[in-house]
Amino acid sequence: MFKRTLVTSALPYANGPVHIGHLAGVYVPADIYVRYLRLKGEEVLFVGGSDEHGVPVTIRARKEGITTQEVVDRYHELIKTSFEQFGISFDVYSRTTSKIHHQFASDYFRKLYDEGKFIEQTTEQFYDPETQEFLTDRNIRGECPRCHAQGAYGDQCEKCGATLSPDELINPYNAINGNPLTKKATTHWYLPLDQYQQWLEQWILQEHKEWRPNVYGQCKSWLDGGLKPRAVTRDLDWGIPVPVEGAEGKVLYVWFDAPIGYISNTKELCDAQPEKYGKWETWWKDPETRLIHFIGKDNIVFHCIVFPSMLKADGSYILPDNVPSNEFLNLEGDKISTSRNWAVWLNEYLVDFPGKQDVLRYVLTANAPETKDNDFTWADFQARNNNELVAIYGNFVNRALVLTQKYFGGKVPARGGLTDYDQQTIAEFQGVKAQVEELLNNFRFRDAQKEAMNLARIGNKYLADMEPWKLAKTDMARTATVLNLALQIAANLSIAFEPFLPFSSERLRGMLRLPACDWSTLGSIDHLLEGHELGEVSLLFEKIEDNAIQAQLDRLARIKQENEDAAKAEELKNWHPAEVKGATTIDEFDKTDIRVATVVECKPVKKSDRLLQFTLDDGMGGRTILSGIAQSYPDPSVLVGKQVLFIANFPPRKMMGIESQGMILSAVDADGKLVVTTVSAPVQNGAQVG
Repeated sequence: MFKRTLVTSALPYANGPVHIGHLAGVYVPADIYVRYLRLKGEEVLFVGGSDEHGVPVTIRARKEGITTQEVVDRYHELIKTSFEQFGISFDVYSRTTSKIHHQFASDYFRKLYDEGKFIEQTTEQFYDPETQEFLTDRNIRGECPRCHAQGAYGDQCEKCGATLSPDELINPYNAINGNPLTKKATTHWYLPLDQYQQWLEQWILQEHKEWRPNVYGQCKSWLDGGLKPRAVTRDLDWGIPVPVEGAEGKVLYVWFDAPIGYISNTKELCDAQPEKYGKWETWWKDPETRLIHFIGKDNIVFHCIVFPSMLKADGSYILPDNVPSNEFLNLEGDKISTSRNWAVWLNEYLVDFPGKQDVLRYVLTANAPETKDNDFTWADFQARNNNELVAIYGNFVNRALVLTQKYFGGKVPARGGLTDYDQQTIAEFQGVKAQVEELLNNFRFRDAQKEAMNLARIGNKYLADMEPWKLAKTDMARTATVLNLALQIAANLSIAFEPFLPFSSERLRGMLRLPACDWSTLGSIDHLLEGHELGEVSLLFEKIEDNAIQAQLDRLARIKQENEDAAKAEELKNWHPAEVKGATTIDEFDKTDIRVATVVECKPVKKSDRLLQFTLDDGMGGRTILSGIAQSYPDPSVLVGKQVLFIANFPPRKMMGIESQGMILSAVDADGKLVVTTVSAPVQNGAQVG
């Protein structure tokens, strides 16, 4: 049906490095699929690039005190280099600040504008009178209306995860300078998505029921709720200027210009190498081209509803055939967050684990969040490397090659007559091809990699059952046949794992001295002919030791503490004291006998997680007081020796079988922590406060 396949992957924001969430959600599955198609000899183009417009990059620039261009230049190169080193095999990786993209996106907007495809609307938006600028959702912060956390963003509360709009925030303010905000009228152009509602319902809900449930379900939810016009321009000083007279100070909204980057990047490649890639229109306008978008779940609406509506509005482009979106990957049980630095950054991983690109590719694929959010842990990373890559895959390859060196001088031995068990093993590993192929065709990369690993398990079982090291003592001909088949399985592994573990596959082919093979030869038992000389044998994978993992856990612990300290500082900055209680009189206050005492002993009360037992020297013979502040003082011994304030004339009462003879005075901190009150200089125990 299709002659060629165009694969795109979501454009990462050039405001920071790429992390494992990006890799697991988008780039590793996209690369697996593209490498698979290339192995099959199909015509495929893999397009990527950096998204260099929008609010995140401007926020980064302001934080660092540099220009936005300097930010995107730095991170574009870092991201591009990291992808190259990690083996993400783009045909083109460009950027949305390129001249080609600016012109293409501008022309795309102007064409739709001239054809009357947009509507013009004036609305009131948040505005900072001091800086004289309209604020984007991400530049607005305030109190979350759901959990009442301070510092929630205008689009999301990172504490409770609620999706928000700026209008919902309590006491919204400018996230950059803390200024209070007002509302001001502004005019923008909108794509009337409601006009595409009926077409989208037919195209998605009726014609693409094969899409992943999370993609189909989110699209249906949006369509069921009724689509509304969506702004394609905004007030910002960074981006592609709106090519309309009277639109000064306005740029194309990043969600509008970014997906156009897929097209402009394709044009950039094809214009530079037409003899290799042909015309860009062939990839974007020929109905015999299949378009596949790889994205994370936060981009489903843009790629399934908004971008297709943009393409439909033009009328000359093909539409996506599938959008295999993944869910989110968490890190050690917590949501990955760029702003909180809670991530495993690709550029840092490449330094900390040199030569281990395939280990991360393997683990991220094994834990791929294809149907639900999943979790990356360093313990699982180590276990999968040591127990699967090393103990199963690497162990089989090493045994097959080392035994061939030992008994046959490193040359492929002759294969004699095959036993029933040999035939059974051949049939079993030949069946892997069809299973892996079906899974890859249906974007089930996690299961496909698992099936590829079964090939190594088949090989290990075959060697363990045949025991060629014992056969060599009595039957060299049979030993030759067993090792010949083991080497054929190793050769097949280099093909089966090429889409998943390209670096290891290349090293394995080097050890086998096997030329590059295509997918059609997977399952063959004639990759290596008799007498073929093998290359130098080395370990395909290495064990990862505990100290390397502990270093990563220690790093995360430091980051977690820094985040907690920062969150506390933010709460303190926005903290306001409780309202003053109702009026009282000096006579009523005089009834309260507040005195000073020294803490002689302080310990937890058994069977209570709330109470501490104070033994006080009160200057009057001593007393015991129970106080419910245990949560604020996990180590109560720090209070011993301090002079504290207590109410001496409270009537005694029993708690947990202990008589408490007063009340310790404490103040409530901004984070709810109770802090005992004390004196600034030593005074006599029993001294009255008044």
